This record gives sequence, C-alpha cells and structure tokens, in this order.
Amino acid sequence: MNGPLRFGYGTNGFADHRIDDVIAVLAGMGYDGIALTLDHQHLDPFDADLARQVRRVGARLAAADLAVVIETGARYLLDPWHKHSPTLTSPDGRERRLDLLRRAVGVGADLGAEAVSFWSGTVPAGVPRTLAWELLVDGCASVVTAAEQAGVQLGFEPEPGMMIEDLAGYERLRNALGAPAAFGLTLDIGHCRCLESAPVPECILGSADRVVNVQIEDMRRGVHEHLEFGSGEIDFPPVLDALIRIGYGGLVSVELPRHSHAAPLVARRSLAFLRQACAPGPQVLPETIHPR
Repeated sequence: MNGPLRFGYGTNGFADHRIDDVIAVLAGMGYDGIALTLDHQHLDPFDADLARQVRRVGARLAAADLAVVIETGARYLLDPWHKHSPTLTSPDGRERRLDLLRRAVGVGADLGAEAVSFWSGTVPAGVPRTLAWELLVDGCASVVTAAEQAGVQLGFEPEPGMMIEDLAGYERLRNALGAPAAFGLTLDIGHCRCLESAPVPECILGSADRVVNVQIEDMRRGVHEHLEFGSGEIDFPPVLDALIRIGYGGLVSVELPRHSHAAPLVARRSLAFLRQACAPGPQVLPETIHPR
C-alpha cells in the first residue's frame, strides 16, 4: 500500500490480455489489487475445470500480493446474442443469472475476495415493473443467503439505465431485503456524477456505512460513458478525500472497459493520476487525455 487509499484496476479493461499477464502488469505498476470480472477470457465461472483455475489464479494473486474483488458484469457470458442478459428481472432465464451469482460467491470465497459485486440489470420489454421488482427482491435475497453461508461480502451496484440506477434505489432495495449486513454498496464514482443530484463527495459521505467496494473513472453529467481521468467533469481530490474521511479501506478500482486497446498505458496513466490526486498540498494533476 502506497498511500491512504488502495487502488485496483478492472480486468474488463484488459480484455486482450491473459489473466496471468494482467496480474503481472498491474503488480509491476504498483497496483494494490484487481477487480476481476468473471468472463470467458480470464476466469470462466462455467469452466469444467473451474476449481483448478481458481486455485491457480489465487496462487498468482498471492504471489503478486494483489487483493481482489469479483465483478459479474460480463457482457455476453450468459447469452451470446444479448448483452447482459438474462437479468435478475427476467421472468425467463433468471435462474442462469442466479447461477452465475452463486458461482461468483463461491469463487469470491475461494479467492478471499473483499467483495462480490453485482447489479439488477435492465427490465426486459413487456415485463411489468411490479413483477420485475418482485423478481429482483427474491433474486437478491437468494444471493444474500448464499453470501452469508459462504462468509462473503456483497456489493450491489446502482447502474445507469438499469432497474436500480441510483443510490435511492439501492436504499429501497436494501430495506426490502431487511438491511442485511452482507448486502453492501458498490459505489461507482462516475455514476454519481452521471445521475445523482448531490455532489460526488456528498454521495460518498452519505453512504459511508454502506460502501464495501468502489469503482472509479471520469464521467459527465447525464452521459453514461466511462472516461479516462481528466476527460470528464469530476474534481477528484475532494472525491478521494471523502473516501479517506469515511475510513474506506477497500479497493478503489479503475473501471475503463472500453480501453483494452491500450490497457497498459491507460493503467499506468490512471495510477499516476490517482496517486497525485491523493497527494497533500496543491494539486497539479497529470494530463491523461491522449489520442488513440
């Protein structure tokens, strides 16, 4: 650990790398951990040899001294035709999503993950909102039970455009579940800028006792596009200061899933930016906008 916050990087931003190489590159740069998206190219949760693969990845992470959180937002893992489908609000095929999430909990337990992150998904066309809500609450309750049995911390992520897209929606869902300790919050900094009415630091301070996982990138108001630091609208020193003020000790993981074409360069620039944004004194942040 090189400072008051621990920085990670999402493997969905290294889609063209083998997982062993992702681990080696991020450890070599000085990252503290990785946000591991379960997907076919890195760690496939449906691999017939999953247990051996998990042991191997776990050994690599331990040797590199990298912490890990598990992400479950792979685009086409469950359906090669439809992105992020089926969801927890899908009357048809929902069990496939639940199966993935239970597998993610198992992988998280085996790897000693700090959190397993997931979201609601969008509501399929023609599905009444009342039914979608019932399916979502029931599905989340099932995942919470699996997590409690495995001793795993869940982080639920509000995602723009999905059924639960903001912090108010997360609170409503959490209350519907009975506010279980295992049902924490994955707070995406960019999403706060995109959707929330309050400034990003206030979103952090207001969620202090819920946050178990943090994703970070730049973003603009009203536009759900994950941007490199310095190319959006977020003022990062106050954001990182707010995380320090609430005593957040988990990973703060860069999420740039459309930047795999230049993953090592982007990861290096991102870490330099975040470290500088955390530094005390006047902030002169490094430029991160580069032509492709």
